[in-house]
Amino acid sequence: MAPALRTAQAPRVNYASREYWAGTIKMGLSKFFILRVLHDGPLHGYDIARAVERTTGGCCSPTEGTIYPVLREFEAGGFLTAHEEVVQGRQRRVYQLTEAGRGAFRVALDAWMEATAALRDTGLAFAAADRADARRAKGGPCCP
Repeated sequence: MAPALRTAQAPRVNYASREYWAGTIKMGLSKFFILRVLHDGPLHGYDIARAVERTTGGCCSPTEGTIYPVLREFEAGGFLTAHEEVVQGRQRRVYQLTEAGRGAFRVALDAWMEATAALRDTGLAFAAADRADARRAKGGPCCP
């Protein structure tokens, strides 16, 4: 008799969880905002993380575990360069956007602005539908 095969079950995702959606959104936004803060000038990793946090009002707070893989990915793709420099007596790796990185930021900005407009329009449509449902539930007129 052959042994039963065990299949690994993927972890269940709670799509009704605000934490799930916030994490998904922040993951994508972090890459965008790393490009954004480097657009202003060269920074080392810790300063990039703090600048992203300031720029987003705390919405995105990249950790060391997330920021450095993204920086390496951008560097490997030619979107930024890095060099070693002494900052306040400590050896730091300072990152700077290349022209390709500046172009990537402009493309990303256009894409996020398009997505933001679609989200705004969707939010307005759902709010209008909710108001109409509330009027119908109260027995009010079906049209505004």
